[in-house]
This record gives sequence, C-alpha cells and structure tokens, in this order.
Amino acid sequence: MNIKKLSSENQSKATILAFALIPLSGFATDVYIPSLPTMSRELGVSDLQVQLTLGMFLISYGVAQLFVGSLLDSFGRYRIGLISLFVFALASVVIANTANIYLIYLMRIIHGITVAAIVVSKRTFFVDVFSGDKLKNYLSMFSIIWATAPIIAPFVGGYLQSWFGWESNFYFLAVFAMIILVLELSFSGETIKQKMEFSFRKIASIYIDMVSTASFTLGIVMLGLSYGMVMIYNMTGPFVIEHHFGLSPIAAGYSSLLLGGAVMVGGLLGKATINKPFIAKLSVNIGLQLLFVVAMLVSVNFVANLYSMVFFAFIIHACSGYTFNTFFTFCLSRFPKNAGIASGLTGGINYVIVSFLTYGVIALIPAKDELNLAYSYTLLIGMSILIMFVIVRMNKRNLQ
Repeated sequence: MNIKKLSSENQSKATILAFALIPLSGFATDVYIPSLPTMSRELGVSDLQVQLTLGMFLISYGVAQLFVGSLLDSFGRYRIGLISLFVFALASVVIANTANIYLIYLMRIIHGITVAAIVVSKRTFFVDVFSGDKLKNYLSMFSIIWATAPIIAPFVGGYLQSWFGWESNFYFLAVFAMIILVLELSFSGETIKQKMEFSFRKIASIYIDMVSTASFTLGIVMLGLSYGMVMIYNMTGPFVIEHHFGLSPIAAGYSSLLLGGAVMVGGLLGKATINKPFIAKLSVNIGLQLLFVVAMLVSVNFVANLYSMVFFAFIIHACSGYTFNTFFTFCLSRFPKNAGIASGLTGGINYVIVSFLTYGVIALIPAKDELNLAYSYTLLIGMSILIMFVIVRMNKRNLQ
C-alpha cells in the first residue's frame, strides 16, 4: 500500500500542523483540571479516584512512548498518526457519555497510548525534515509550544465546565482531534527517509545503548522532576482553590492559565540562553527554585491566600519550564540516527517518572492547602538538587 509522502510545497503547512499537535498531551490533561472537583461529586467517587484519571493517562502515555518510537522508525509516522487521532477522538466521546469511572480509566489509557503515537511522530517529524541550527532551534521551541496547553486549556476548560458541564471538555478534545485529522489528510504526509528493520534484537540493543548513556538518562530524570512540579499543582491546585479557598472553577482556570504562562516564560528564557554554559545556568536556576520554596514555606505563617500561592508557584513553575526546555533540547538531539526511539524514550521515561512521582506525592501530602503544596515542591526540588549534584560530579570527572 502506497503512503502519501510529504510534498515540498506542503512542508510549511505540515510544520504548523506538527507544532499544533505538540501540546496535545497537555490539552488531554489540563483542559478538564477545573472540572476535577465537579467530576468527583457528579460521578460519586473520591477526589483521589478522579485524580487517578490523570495518573492513568500519564502512565499509559509514558509507557507507550517507550515502545512507539521503534514502531515509528520501522513502519513510518504518517499512517500511525492518522489512526491514533481518530481513536483518540472516539475515546473522548465515550468519556463524555459515561458515568462509569472504570470505563473512564480505560478510555484514559487509550488516550495515553494514542497521544504517545501522535506526539512522538510529530517530534520525529522535525528530525526527519530539518537539520543543523534550524533543527536545534525548532527543538528548543518544543517546550515553549507545549506550554500553550497549560495556558489555554484550563482557561477554556473552566468556562466549558461552567457553561456546559465537565463532559464538554472531552467533546472539545474530540472536535480538536477530528479537525487536525482532516488537515493532516489534506496537507501532511510520510517523512521517514529510511525505515529501520523491525528486529527485536536490534531495537533492544539501541534501547540499551541509549539508557546506559548516563547523561541522557539523568537528563530525562531532570525532565520528570521539573514537569512533576507542574503536575503536582495541576492535580492539587483546583481542590485547594475550590475547597479550601471556596472559589469557582473559573478562578481555578485563570490560576492555571497564569502558571501555564510561567512555564512558557521559563521555556523562552531557556531558548534565549541556549548557548550559555550548561551547568552554570541550571545551577542558578535550581538555586532560585530553592530560595523561593523556602520563602513560600516561611510566608505561609503570615499570609496564605490564592494570590500568595500563585505568586510563589509562578516563580517555581518558570524555573521548571527553564529546566525542562534545557534538558528536553539536549535529550532529543542526543541520538539523531534513531530519532523515533530517542523521542519515545525521552517522553516515555519522563512521563513514567511524572505519573508515579506525582501520584505518590499527592497520596503522601494530600491536596489540602498552600502549605502542603509548598511541602510537595520542596520534596521535588530537593531531589532535583541531588540529581544536579551527580551531573556536576560527572561533568568534572569527564573534564579530568
């Protein structure tokens, strides 16, 4: 069966479509964040059970990326991406039409698998089509483009929740996916230059080589810790705002919009300092996170309201965006000959770390108030400092 190739005249349109799909994982998590308390009430389940819908997505999204990269390198990007968009839309409609939390869990797992295929295929699109400084520039834009989801999605989701109910968030995802599917059929195409033989032994060898590269693996751990700080807020913030402060889902949506902007600010600063010394800039960045989380812990004793919580979270999330941008660019460009596998491993291990880490943290430190959020940040920042210490030691050893 002949697969349509990407034509040179459609390259710019296909590039725009690829960028449009980079934030899909964020949309799939963030658009219904303001609806979490309402879903808990209307579905008749606990807060932790409805928070698990996020965890199910993150785990399946992460695990699927570990394997989908090899499929994309062996069978191509285009057809797998089209099928995944359709199935994603179908699963979204099912969620909007059920009150069974276990069926929602299943559909969220399907969401995770399909979004993994879509996003990894679009990340590898850039490695297929571009090279050199242009590729490096595009890769450094990924976390900035991805940060549009935490900005736009909760804002849109807050109003959808208030006007039409929590189900409308998933209809929104279905419509978005179907529009992109039609545009992909019209303007995109296959980009892989040479397909890799689908050999389990050869693929396993590539995986082992990548994972055993310490700089690559530690970089992914730093990605997981930095994004984990963002997800901790996403999973707990709406409950603090709506239950503890007694405010509306729209207020939760606006707060998430501001904090999504913080991640983008961090990403933009990361792109602007792309050529600055790697270790020095990251050490300063994590030092700032530590300073502000200590200030947050102290300030809770004097003032604890929505404004103080969002202020400190904004600084911490901006620093997380900086860390994420820097390590994401590094990890994706580390193995250009096996872009699909490298992209899948980077995203996959990152999301596996994020899913287990965030769910573990919110089980240990429940979504109650600003102080508990500060404790959660402190735990993840402390772990980041330890990993950076190992990276610095490795860097010094390599220079000797």
